Amino acid sequence: MKEHKIILTGPMGAGKTTAIRAVSEVEPIMTDVANNDRSVNKELTTVGFDYGLLTLDNGDRVRLFGTPGQERFRFVWNVLAKGALGLVILSDNTREDPLADLKVYLKGFEAELDALPCVVGVGRTEEAQAPDLQAYADVLESMGHVFPVVPVDVREADDVVLLIDVLLSQLEADL
Repeated sequence: MKEHKIILTGPMGAGKTTAIRAVSEVEPIMTDVANNDRSVNKELTTVGFDYGLLTLDNGDRVRLFGTPGQERFRFVWNVLAKGALGLVILSDNTREDPLADLKVYLKGFEAELDALPCVVGVGRTEEAQAPDLQAYADVLESMGHVFPVVPVDVREADDVVLLIDVLLSQLEADL
């Protein structure tokens, strides 16, 4: 049995906590507090990290860590990324500029992305069809990256597991 550490990151409201809650087989650990950022219609926000655990069919265990979404907690991102096997960047397609959001996380994890596989999960595409997945891929390419971009509903365990599978497949391909 192997243990993997995977980081879920993205802007506030993108669904990191929800994704971890959807797949964790233990009660997730969360560091949520009352949200005082009224630009986002959300009661609580993560200020430390979220944690959940998932056992894969082959017995491997995936420890999921969700970062805080606000840039002011950026220092936590890099601390959490130490020892990580991969990174999932979640995006909310209904936000004002989700492609600019993506760039924030690509820059925030710039050093880690030189060595870690990554997958971008785009949520709420049924509510906002633009930008499309190709636009995300174009941003990635413009910043020197080629990562899978996958539509996701973070409330659905199967969608979250697909993101993890895509990430782990990249690792296997690199071996």
